[in-house]
Amino acid sequence: MAYNLLKGKRGIIFGALDTNSIAWKVAEKAHEEGATFTLTNAPVALRMGTINELAEKTNSQVIPADATSLEDLENLINQSMEVLGGKLDFILHSIGMSPNVRKNRKYPDLNYDFYHKTVDVSAMSFHKVMQVSRKLDAISDWGSVLALTYIAAQRVFPYYGDMADAKSMLESIARSFGVVYGKEKKIRVNTISQSPTPTTAGTGVKGFNALLDYTDMISPLGNASAEDCANFCITMFSDLTRMITMQNIYHDGGYSTTGVSIEVMEKVLGKEV
Repeated sequence: MAYNLLKGKRGIIFGALDTNSIAWKVAEKAHEEGATFTLTNAPVALRMGTINELAEKTNSQVIPADATSLEDLENLINQSMEVLGGKLDFILHSIGMSPNVRKNRKYPDLNYDFYHKTVDVSAMSFHKVMQVSRKLDAISDWGSVLALTYIAAQRVFPYYGDMADAKSMLESIARSFGVVYGKEKKIRVNTISQSPTPTTAGTGVKGFNALLDYTDMISPLGNASAEDCANFCITMFSDLTRMITMQNIYHDGGYSTTGVSIEVMEKVLGKEV
């Protein structure tokens, strides 16, 4: 059921690759709720995914952009405002990539060129998006900027490697830029810490399926799905959340505040507790 929560709002959605992407689900929901937006991803990702199908379904235009390139971002934002007919009301940053994780480099033995790439793509790009948007005065007053993160920014998880560092930086950027954007334009900047989600990127992390089962047993409500996350993103883009900014909001079925569950204890101990 749609509620027209985003009727008349314009935005940019970064990171939709295929139907498993959270960004893909957000685009579908945003379209249902009355928003117009452009879709973007890196040129190499566009060749791998099926984003044109999403563009057709949501009447959106795809604008390729490397989110680490200031020139690409300036072109993306200017072109988006031209296509959409005005300033933006929301931006979703759903970008993350680690060459070290892809190549199974353990955290104590990182390739530093890869490390720089991880941080640039997964965290610094968020700062670049907002810096360019601010210079172009591209976001309307009371707009909403969101980035997707993960609890590995606060806790250690096997095989997540340097992505944990990038997520920590991402959340810090949201707070630091949130102060500036809030005072200047009442624009709110937040991060959503989502449950492990079987996206193309997520399933590439070693041990992902075991982690998925574990967090589901810990979380009182179970893992939050990509569609659940999309619904929450829509709420954060809407006027219903105008006073929320600089927050890292856990959207994980209660996992982040649950120490351990009976199910996990019984699984580990092999007996009823």
